[in-house]
Amino acid sequence: MAGDSTSTSDVRFEDIDLTDLGVFADRCPHDWFSFLRENAPVWRHPANERSNNEPFWCVTSYEHIQQVHRSGTLFSHQTGPGRNGAGGITLNDQQPEQGPGLQMAMTDPPAHTRYRKLVNRGFTPRVVYRLTDAFRLRTTAILDQVTPLGSCDFVTKIAAELPLIAIAEIVGVPQEDRHLLFEWTNRAVGGSGDTDDAHAALFEMGVYAHGLTERKRREPADDLWTKLTDAVVTMEDGSRVELTETERDLFFILLIVAGNETTRNSLSKGMLAFFDNPGQWQRWQAHPELADTMVDEVLRYTSPVNFFRRTATADTELGGQRISAGERVLLWYPSGNRDKAEFGPTADEFDIGRTPNHHMAFGAGGAHFCLGANLAKLEIKIVFEELAKRIPDIRLAGDVTRLRTNLVDSIGRVPVEFTPSPAVLGSPSSDVPRPLNDLAGAVCPVGVL
Repeated sequence: MAGDSTSTSDVRFEDIDLTDLGVFADRCPHDWFSFLRENAPVWRHPANERSNNEPFWCVTSYEHIQQVHRSGTLFSHQTGPGRNGAGGITLNDQQPEQGPGLQMAMTDPPAHTRYRKLVNRGFTPRVVYRLTDAFRLRTTAILDQVTPLGSCDFVTKIAAELPLIAIAEIVGVPQEDRHLLFEWTNRAVGGSGDTDDAHAALFEMGVYAHGLTERKRREPADDLWTKLTDAVVTMEDGSRVELTETERDLFFILLIVAGNETTRNSLSKGMLAFFDNPGQWQRWQAHPELADTMVDEVLRYTSPVNFFRRTATADTELGGQRISAGERVLLWYPSGNRDKAEFGPTADEFDIGRTPNHHMAFGAGGAHFCLGANLAKLEIKIVFEELAKRIPDIRLAGDVTRLRTNLVDSIGRVPVEFTPSPAVLGSPSSDVPRPLNDLAGAVCPVGVL
């Protein structure tokens, strides 16, 4: 893939600008990350207008990213001194009413733990494993839409579909609305490069969530959102407090964005990695028993989340650098996932049999390890299993486009072609397949709240 070159011979500190969305629209700058790991694994990025004229720290080594993850509230997901409650996980501050302290991803323990308890039992390995047959049927139906055609856009027609269908069903969004979720998440992560449009998408998702809450109160169903309409959070003093409308709306945004954006990009970038490494695609077709290591390697190599930000809550030292309370710290996961100190001399190579593989695509330990990790791994496994069987000669058929965002490594379009083959379940239809077997009950067991 473009940008996977890690030559650092021409890189200079003054060339590096990780706020430049144009760079990320062209490539993932692995050459910059490699240079920083070698020369300044904890580096103070100069201020510019895109960082609100405030410098920030970039952490690029596996060791130091892991250290931050395991430092508890020393590096906050929420806020820090001097920020008046603003903060969060994006580069520039989000105001308190936008999520810090209210949305699960932007809270610290113990509040984070209380929010997480509302949904975590629905994403355990045992519960997710029960979805295997249903996901495989869904994937068969998805591929039935494209196999007779001989070509398609891999992103919208294949990679996006299973994560969208699954998260819509889990949450309780009508399947006919799932493409709204696709549009909103692309805009919300900054795919258009327009900050105002990203904020508008978040607002539209919040409005939709509010309407969905009202609908579930009128017409309750066996889904996550029905249960969250009356969810309560147990406070430290033992009191039980209902989620506010704002908390609930922010919960919806988190579940939808996290539930489809990252998995879609893992699938899209994973397919590109196979295109760039045809020997690994042949190996995958010949050795389906490598499924588990294949999935972990796709996640390591594609690393769909570029960074999450933390805020130092006290003066501290990291990698020999003095970080002051209130300063912003960005953890660059694609860099950690290519660190030779952890993954050896082949860290830049795509190897579906790699083991051990302690990647940080889902985080690097600590309380915020990705809630949906098991779900994402199952989706990636099944899609690539079915692709190898149904479309073995899939190949790139045009230019790849990328979105203008640095928060996630997001792919916009991957044109592919292949030998046409008939649908397995009969004539392809534009109708949404019937609901996943027992999906809502599986991910929302009685008593989860």
